[in-house]
Amino acid sequence: MRVAGAKNSVLKLMGAALLAQGTTVLNNCPEIDDVPLMQKVLEGLGCTVDRQGSRIAITVPENLSHHADFDAVRQFRASVCVLGPLTARTRNAIVALPGGDAIGSRPLDMHQSGLEKLGAKTYIHHGCVVAEAERLRGANIKLDFPSVGATENILTAAVLAEGETVLDNAAREPEIVDLCNMLVEMGAKIEGAGSNTITVQGVERLHPTEHEVVGDRIIAGTWAYAAAMTRGDVTVSGINPKYLHLALEKLKNAGAVVETYPQGFRVSMQGRAHAVNYQTLPYPGFPTDMQPMAIALAAVSEGTSVLTENVFESRFRFVDEMIRLGTDATIDGHHVMIRGKERLSSAPVWSSDIRAGAGLVLAGLCAEAGDVTEVHDVYHIDRGYPGFVETLNELGAEVERVGNR
Repeated sequence: MRVAGAKNSVLKLMGAALLAQGTTVLNNCPEIDDVPLMQKVLEGLGCTVDRQGSRIAITVPENLSHHADFDAVRQFRASVCVLGPLTARTRNAIVALPGGDAIGSRPLDMHQSGLEKLGAKTYIHHGCVVAEAERLRGANIKLDFPSVGATENILTAAVLAEGETVLDNAAREPEIVDLCNMLVEMGAKIEGAGSNTITVQGVERLHPTEHEVVGDRIIAGTWAYAAAMTRGDVTVSGINPKYLHLALEKLKNAGAVVETYPQGFRVSMQGRAHAVNYQTLPYPGFPTDMQPMAIALAAVSEGTSVLTENVFESRFRFVDEMIRLGTDATIDGHHVMIRGKERLSSAPVWSSDIRAGAGLVLAGLCAEAGDVTEVHDVYHIDRGYPGFVETLNELGAEVERVGNR
């Protein structure tokens, strides 16, 4: 099976299109619910957005609106990615504080601090983050934590700033590299993408481009862990396996057979998985977005696993729902100990975010034969997984969508 473009990249690329007047085209875009939400944000700023399947054409006017209002951005966190481009293009950005998944606090202090070092004045006013700047100048900026969102907003402002910007302790995720690649295609001068230090030489203007979105490593990882949990055999294409190196190594340690190819991999599991320990960290560490899948695998593994969450403090809400399914788990601060069982049991459960919803569905596949698990609030899953139910059924699962619960 082939994965589509990454949710964690396409939304940021759509926002980056604001940096250049004219029409930017994105290919390999996933058909997920967050894409039309971002379309609404861009249209509210004066853009025209044409979506045709996996192709999105964004036409940006010369004179952009600078106010991304609450109705447009309240439903998803990624909407804040327009802050950097708007600050660079209009010098006066107003972006409503965004909503999104209930996985923990994600303040904008590093976003604001980075923009202030570039010469902007920022503050929170009436539920919006405001950035004002007569001019932007390059600066040396060091992040306290390699925040993906802060890295993106600082980069997209720095590309049109005067002089050189050096961003230290930058996020290294493949989606950051994808954003940098598109910005370079638009005429930006960026070095060091994928490393801890990114250097940007500001330019006067950028131009539109046509770009293919990088494959979604989290969706690919979801199917990999699903194969291990259900003792199945799945081949995934459309993703460079190096982007999932640690996640796939953990599967090998758990007893799976993993074969990698230039743009894909195969995972098969003959027997019950062995317990493995995990700790989530920024890339290239184990992805926090894969944490629910790791917990679900641990729940049916032989032995005891310990998972440490180092990125989002509220992500263990998912564990409470796994306990409903019979998981033997104990939470202690940002650690959870899981004593694996041969099988789980069915129960009604509720998803609190995109990845939790996916993890609960996969856990339901590991219930006793004949058990029926109900997963509610599945609109979260639709925000990040195109054709989730259809894909699972193609892989041999028995999953049915009932309404839009």
